[in-house]
Amino acid sequence: MFSPEYEKRLLKHCSPAARRLFATPESSSPSDRFIPCRANNNWETNYSTLTKSSENSSQSKKQRECGESARDSLAYSCLLKNELLGATIQDIKNISDENKIGCLSNSNNRGLFKYQSPARQDNNDPCPYSLSPVSLKSQKLLRSPRKATRKISRIPFKVLDAPELQDDFYLNLVDWSAQNVLAVGLGSCVYLWSACTSQVTRLCDLSNDGNTVTSVSWSERGHQLAVGTHHGYVTVWDVQASKQVNKLTGHSARVGALAWNGDILSSGSRDRLIMQRDVRTPPQTCERRLEGHRQEVCGLKWSPDNQYLASGGNDNRLYVWNQHALTPVQSYTEHMAAVKAIAWSPHHHGLLVSGGGTADRCIRFWNTLTGQPMQCVDTGSQVCNLAWSKHSSELVSTHGYSQNQILVWKYPSLTQVAKLTGHSYRVLYLALSPDGEAIVTGAGDETLRFWNVFSKARSQKENKSVLNLYANIR
Repeated sequence: MFSPEYEKRLLKHCSPAARRLFATPESSSPSDRFIPCRANNNWETNYSTLTKSSENSSQSKKQRECGESARDSLAYSCLLKNELLGATIQDIKNISDENKIGCLSNSNNRGLFKYQSPARQDNNDPCPYSLSPVSLKSQKLLRSPRKATRKISRIPFKVLDAPELQDDFYLNLVDWSAQNVLAVGLGSCVYLWSACTSQVTRLCDLSNDGNTVTSVSWSERGHQLAVGTHHGYVTVWDVQASKQVNKLTGHSARVGALAWNGDILSSGSRDRLIMQRDVRTPPQTCERRLEGHRQEVCGLKWSPDNQYLASGGNDNRLYVWNQHALTPVQSYTEHMAAVKAIAWSPHHHGLLVSGGGTADRCIRFWNTLTGQPMQCVDTGSQVCNLAWSKHSSELVSTHGYSQNQILVWKYPSLTQVAKLTGHSYRVLYLALSPDGEAIVTGAGDETLRFWNVFSKARSQKENKSVLNLYANIR
């Protein structure tokens, strides 16, 4: 029997029918009173089963924002529901928030009181001789596999001084070779930094010619380096011999963009031309001149299959060229500012991503197989560079006005994985390490910062299909 005070508090929460049921008639004797079966009833927890939808929405929002702590909170919540409310949760691997649990069978229709004989003990109930304080279902829940969370450090693991690194949006002064050597154009000189030995060597000095370096680009094997200059010519250097092996003329203004395709070197200039030349032949041999941009060409990238060249210019245009025509095969005009940031996806054939300048601030995705635009995200600041991860469907973007930040994105959800800050000027330069794990960024604050942003392990969700002709050797 209840104490009188406890019974009064209990009746306040009951419906009128329940009050009449539990009320003791004055005229009747205690033997006539009906006492329902209260076995397996937990009064405190049953009262708390009703929750407000607003609380659930705010709770799920906090879970999305908190990352790993949210998953811990979700596991703890599931454990409590198993033990206190009789839930049947055994795995939280595919549960993103509490609204998807659906674990309480008939929880909305279950009454507060039961008027029936006690049910037979479930096999999942804890055994009287069990050493665990929780049920078998909760034990399975605690043993369920948990996806490891990748943590990206918010601070660079190395910082190098880069005096005279120009604060110019249209230049490309940093590149990382397949031989793990970083090339940096500083003023009129090109310096090489070995990531293996940390030794710095000076490759060339253009001060005698009154010239400055405007772009650098490594060949695919990393044995040759192309250097674009302010006077419009391009020099090709044999790094092992520290010797200039070719000098390519033809541009009438500075060369701010370079891209290799085997032994073919493409160069983009302020004279609005794109020139393609074979570095194995003498400079006087024939060349391909691609005309289409109306202002300076500031971005060049070859597709992974080496069939298409994407170019971006200060005329807000993004063009796609092939190896057979002198006019672009595709033209995209949605950007509202200069297009310098360009990157081809190594995981999705024909997927091209580009970023716009200060007046645009958008990252746009294009399906070059159909020529149709895909997704678009407004980053809120100038997009300076883009690079895809070699091992997963993620990409990194660097930004200028006004955030000066580095963002890591997950594709195709376009959710931000990390936000890195540290540069005090626009992050104008970006290069990816040969192992695909680290990036180096350069800015007008005359520093180079190295970050670990990508995971080397291939994504588990990435499906390998035998029908993918571009991922297998036949």
